[in-house]
Amino acid sequence: MTVLLAGCSGTADGPEEAGKRDASASTSAGTSTDRGGSTGAGPSPEKTFEPDPARLPKSRAEARDFIDRVIAGPDSFGPGVVKRSPYESDPATWPVLGEDCVWQQRKPAPSVLATLTRSFEVPAEAGKGPVRLAAVVTVHRTREDAAWEMAESVEESMRCPTQRLREGETIGSLVAGALLGGESGQSSSEDFLTEVGEYRSSELGGPHHYSWQQAQTLQFTVAVTGKGAKGRTKGEIGAWASKAQGVMLSRLENAAEKRNRGPGDG
Repeated sequence: MTVLLAGCSGTADGPEEAGKRDASASTSAGTSTDRGGSTGAGPSPEKTFEPDPARLPKSRAEARDFIDRVIAGPDSFGPGVVKRSPYESDPATWPVLGEDCVWQQRKPAPSVLATLTRSFEVPAEAGKGPVRLAAVVTVHRTREDAAWEMAESVEESMRCPTQRLREGETIGSLVAGALLGGESGQSSSEDFLTEVGEYRSSELGGPHHYSWQQAQTLQFTVAVTGKGAKGRTKGEIGAWASKAQGVMLSRLENAAEKRNRGPGDG
């Protein structure tokens, strides 16, 4: 069953602020789930993903290495996307939505082994403004911690009809949806959240299209944010976000899945 959540909200994504919107994590040891290609360039529907507990991160160092192998780079979004400065968030910080509905930087929660946000841009061109993109990967200690992170993301949309990521940037008129694995053909992850709405910025004006999507598998969450600009369509923003999300989910599977061994393998 698809769950639609109406909200309205606003906040802008800097590397850290985008982190929470785009990466709410999910971690855990081995169970089998079906993974499909419903999100961007995800795996094919008929492929079964069986994680190897020995390949799942158990320390902060292992989690950081895992993130490096999974998180999107400019090419993950497609041609024309470049790094934005600052490119990577401070790994010692964790975005938290305050009671005043303003995102703040705090120390990561105890459940988080590691998290990283990267920021990107599609440069402005004739008649079109720059598109701001972000990708986030978070590694939690357990799958349960990751599932709580997903639940908190839903609650934040309901609790704060207006949010501010940083000074001069807001999002609003949000419509959110949630799909568990196996629901309505959603087979790319165990849990999948989306938000679309309006983005406003003191620099770029607005309203422009805003898109956020976050997926949870095992102890990992991966997320992507897209913030539009003048002349950019909803379809363009969604395509960039979905492509990068699919790339990261595919990399996550490759990094965590059990490898078949032949008779001569140790």
